[in-house]
Amino acid sequence: MLSMLGIATPNRTLPQQFTARTHWWANHSMHILVSAGLAREILFDYPSLRHLTEATYLTHPNASLVGTGEGQLFYTNAGQPTLYTYTRDKQRKMTTCKSQAPLYPMIPHAIEEALSESVPEMYPERLHESMRYSLLAGGKRIRPCLTIAACELMGGTMEIAMPTACALEMIHTMSLIHDDLPSMDNDDFRRGKPTNHVVYGEEMAILAGDALLSHAFEHIGRATPAEVPADRTLRVIVDVGKSVGSEGLVGGQVVDIMSEGADADEVTLETLKYIHAHKTGALLEVAVTSGAILAGAGEEDVERLGKYAQLIGLAFQVVDDILDCTQTSEQLGKTAGKDEAVGKATYPSLVGLEESRKIADDLITEAKEILADYDPKLAAPLLGLADYIKNRQN
Repeated sequence: MLSMLGIATPNRTLPQQFTARTHWWANHSMHILVSAGLAREILFDYPSLRHLTEATYLTHPNASLVGTGEGQLFYTNAGQPTLYTYTRDKQRKMTTCKSQAPLYPMIPHAIEEALSESVPEMYPERLHESMRYSLLAGGKRIRPCLTIAACELMGGTMEIAMPTACALEMIHTMSLIHDDLPSMDNDDFRRGKPTNHVVYGEEMAILAGDALLSHAFEHIGRATPAEVPADRTLRVIVDVGKSVGSEGLVGGQVVDIMSEGADADEVTLETLKYIHAHKTGALLEVAVTSGAILAGAGEEDVERLGKYAQLIGLAFQVVDDILDCTQTSEQLGKTAGKDEAVGKATYPSLVGLEESRKIADDLITEAKEILADYDPKLAAPLLGLADYIKNRQN
C-alpha cells in the first residue's frame, strides 16, 4: 500500500498500535497514518521533510483512510463513505459526522510527478503547453490508480506499472480534449477550467490530443523498465491499442453520436450498455488488465480482474449519468444537464433515477465479490476504488 501511494515513510519507529492494518495519505507536508482505531497526523517542513509535530486522534477501528482536508479525514467503512472531523485540542478528539459525505479518492503524488515528467516542456512550446494544460489539469486519476493497484495485487511494483499508468491517462486526456470540441460535445469547461480548444484554439487542441495519443504508446515502449519481459510489454501495447480504436473507445463514441436525438425505441438498454462498455469501460478494463499482465499474472487472474473492471466501468458511467441530472455545473466541474439537452439516452432516462442507483450498487457489489479470493490487504486499493466510483460526486 505504501509503495502504491509513492510515500517515503519517516525514519522513525512507529508505536506498537500502528504496526498493523496501516493506511497512509500524504499531501506534501502532512502524512496521516491510520491503524487499529487511531489516526496519527505527522507534519513535516516540506520539501526538507524536517519533522515538526504530530498528534493522535481516535477513529473507527475498521476504517480505511482515503483522503484528508483541513480538520477532516475521509474513510471507507464497510463500503460507506464516512467523514470524521478533528480538533487540535488537548484531548486530540475526533468526532464522527453523518456518513453522507462525498468520498475523496487518493491521488498519489507519485502519479502527478510521473505525468509531468512524461510530457516535458520543449519545442514546439505551444503544442507541449497545450498537452500539459489538459494532462496536468487535475482529475480523479482512476485509470493510473487501477493500473498500479492491479499490478501490486499480482506481485508487481508501482515502478513497472507507472509508464502504462501515465500512458492511459494521456489517452483519457486525449479523449476529453476531443470530446469537448465544438464538432463533438461543444463544452467550454472541463475539471473546472476552460477546455483546451477555448484556451489554445481548435487546431491546437486537435493536435495536442493526437500527440498525447501517439506519445502514450511510445511511453509504454520506452519507459517500461527492462526487467519486464518484452512479450508482456508488447501485449500491453496491443491491448491498449485495441481499447482505444474501433473496438473500444472510438467505437463507443461513434454509437453514442449516432444515438443522439434518436427516437426512444431506437436506443435500447443494450445499446446504452454497448456505448458505456466501449466509450468508458474499455479503457478502465485495460488499465486493470495491463497492470496484472505487467506483473506476470496468469490468464485466470487477468480474466477475473478484467471482469471486475468491466463491472466498475459500467458502474462508473451509470453514476456519471446520474450525476449529470442531479448535480450542478459547479459541482461537476463541467456543464451539467448536457445529456438531456442533446437528447442523449442515459440510464435515468431509460429506467429512472432510483433504478439507476440500484444498478450501480449491484454492479459495484458484484465487482467487489470478484476480489473476495485475494488477500484483503493487497486488494484494498481496488476495493476502495470501486467504492469511490459508486459514491463519487463529480
